[in-house]
Amino acid sequence: MHKVVISGTGIFTPDQIITNAELVASYNEYATSWNEANGAAIEAGEAEAKPMSSEAFILKASGIERRYVIDKSGVLDPQIMHPVFPERADDELSMMAEIAVEAAGKALERAGRTAADIDAVICAASNFERAYPAVAIEIQQALGIEGFAFDMNVACSSATFGIQAAADMIRCGSARAILMVNPEITSGHHEWRDRDCHFIFGDVCTAVVVERADDLASDNAWEVLSTRCLTLYSNNIRNNNGFLRRTRAGHMADRRDMQFYQEGRKVFKQVVPVVVDLMRSHLSDEGVEPSELTRLWLHQANKSMNDLIGEKVLGRAPSRAEQPNVLQDYANTSSAGSIIAFSKYSDDLPSGSLGVICSFGAGYSAGSVIVRRL
Repeated sequence: MHKVVISGTGIFTPDQIITNAELVASYNEYATSWNEANGAAIEAGEAEAKPMSSEAFILKASGIERRYVIDKSGVLDPQIMHPVFPERADDELSMMAEIAVEAAGKALERAGRTAADIDAVICAASNFERAYPAVAIEIQQALGIEGFAFDMNVACSSATFGIQAAADMIRCGSARAILMVNPEITSGHHEWRDRDCHFIFGDVCTAVVVERADDLASDNAWEVLSTRCLTLYSNNIRNNNGFLRRTRAGHMADRRDMQFYQEGRKVFKQVVPVVVDLMRSHLSDEGVEPSELTRLWLHQANKSMNDLIGEKVLGRAPSRAEQPNVLQDYANTSSAGSIIAFSKYSDDLPSGSLGVICSFGAGYSAGSVIVRRL
């Protein structure tokens, strides 16, 4: 069995930013117009008035201050309120592949690798532009990588599940080095017209190079000591915009269930104990005490949720250094969030430092990766 390391990470960040103030102004204009247009139905009790949003509400509910998106104008237009992307021809590079190539280039550079060193590509994300051909194979072709590639989707846990899949293949010898990418264009599946969640998501792409330790070309690597994944079925986070959409009556209607939706309070109450139990049992089984951990890189969905998980895992409130957050700047970027945190806040740690990359989300799904700085 081969030792496995994460030797490089990369982040593609869009150049457009939406602040909470901009988002609130757009949503409130939409909600006001909707309430005025449906005043009679609201008065008769046949419809509920759309509540107003505020910067204070968003910050208290999530800790998010802004988010990066690929298309800002469509999202902020009260008549549209979703990104507007020009359709691409079949022979053009897809949007997911385009941003994955950008992130992959940075990860390969940090790892001291080129495409010729990579045996496989895993594209792990919460939403895909198409069912097939696999976006991973398109990325493989664009980068000039020989070998194999495949897509995988475990919602917000896709990256940690992707690391486990890559690590397992490398340990058993079916690959020497694997590129795992997480192109998350979450603005496309998001419902920007729902006050309870209109602030949650942002766009980004992360990439990770996973390889055999004895082939290492970089001195900035983390050994993957152990991985663990868990899934429990739940409808509390759901997106029904699947490939069977056109088979249903009224499929062209503007249906709320065709976008992301969740029962946020239920998710909070149910997911926290699942994640805490997963992390603590994983650490215990590997003989690692929580007090030995230098850093936690958690899924970036909600600051209060992360604070509570960190406190329960460590047995005390974690400091900012021990549990860095990026959601205030990036918002929830689904599977990419924990990788952003790891990429931005890991270089400062000395050799021997222990940490956990952990993600959790729809499914429910949760993934835990214990790493040690070489």
